[in-house]
Amino acid sequence: MSRRFRKPLEKKSVREAKRGAKSGGKPSAVKTLSKRGPAERSLNKSGGFKERSRYPEPRRAAAPSFEERKPRAPRDDASAPKDVPLPTKVQTVVVTADEANMRVDRFLEARFPGLSFSHIQRIVRKGELRVNGKRADSKDRLNEGDNVRIPPLKLDTPKTATHLSDAETKIRDELQKMVLFEDADVMVLNKPAGLAVQGGSGLSRHVDGMLEVMRDAKGQRPRLVHRLDRETAGCLLIAKTRFAASTLTGSFRHRSARKIYWALVAGVPKPKQGRISTYLAKEENEEDSIMRVAAHGDEGASHAVTYYAVVETSAQKLAWVSLKPVTGRTHQLRAHMAHINHAIIGDPKYFNKENWQLPGGLQKRLHLLARRIVIPHPRGGVIDVTAPLPPHMLQSWNLLGLEADRFDPIEHAPEE
Repeated sequence: MSRRFRKPLEKKSVREAKRGAKSGGKPSAVKTLSKRGPAERSLNKSGGFKERSRYPEPRRAAAPSFEERKPRAPRDDASAPKDVPLPTKVQTVVVTADEANMRVDRFLEARFPGLSFSHIQRIVRKGELRVNGKRADSKDRLNEGDNVRIPPLKLDTPKTATHLSDAETKIRDELQKMVLFEDADVMVLNKPAGLAVQGGSGLSRHVDGMLEVMRDAKGQRPRLVHRLDRETAGCLLIAKTRFAASTLTGSFRHRSARKIYWALVAGVPKPKQGRISTYLAKEENEEDSIMRVAAHGDEGASHAVTYYAVVETSAQKLAWVSLKPVTGRTHQLRAHMAHINHAIIGDPKYFNKENWQLPGGLQKRLHLLARRIVIPHPRGGVIDVTAPLPPHMLQSWNLLGLEADRFDPIEHAPEE
């Protein structure tokens, strides 16, 4: 009876040399697989080769609808920023990589959730806050490693929403009536026309101030993520946690958010679908400030891009247009529509048509609605919320015979 002995395993280099000898003396090639997986070649239409994966891309599940989404409590993990106590003396903080490219005011809101918008504007305006030793504007962008000097922030301990006065309860109920969507992280309000988003000279009532009554047990208050003009109605996105605020702000900064507006304008734009691309700069005057179309390189000028599409017309005198802003400049849509000679009805700043009579029955109010917002949810899925026509625009639609449920051609407009 013979025994079979297993030979010791040869070194890899020896095995490869033998295989090369068997194949005609050519050394064997070591193949590496890309991260996409094994690939094979096939002819394309031009006769060349293209590489395609042998394994199809995994099919991603559709994002859950909001009816199916259930509110989830925020995760207490490293990705969510931690609360920072308000400084009682001057301190200097360093901008981290995660905070790079944030605006100065957003940086302060994220670092110190107890700060109100008016308080931030005050310390910036007075020059108490400095970046790398220099005065900064609230809209300036920060870079990683910047040194930010922060003055003492002597604020009272934030109130919680557990003990509300009758007036505060009334404000909270009013906010709840505006809610179009809400979960543990995000809230979308249907802001009425005429209600300011933030405080200013002579303004005591605004959304930012109203959100004070919605502080949680830890003193955290909901935060504004973007802005709407005072007379513009519609979707206003609110972050309920610092984690959501940081994530949603990043989506706006990287233009992952898609916003659609409806407007009623004078005349009918030609062509009926188009792209408006200009530079806009703020122009100050004695009474007010407006955004003017500027030249590239002008001081304070920023590039602004808007896509528009005519949805329906009324006697060739008025047009219902759908607007998709790619950038988010102050008064961008109002300035752009006036620029192409089709100003928005009821606009006190930009309506520049002489001897133009408002059709009977239409209210002389800004006919501009933030109709829809689509943005990635901080914890997965997509937020997609639509606001109804405000009362004065609904009245105009009914008087003009416009059908609010018509197909909106702006859906096919590019995102860039």
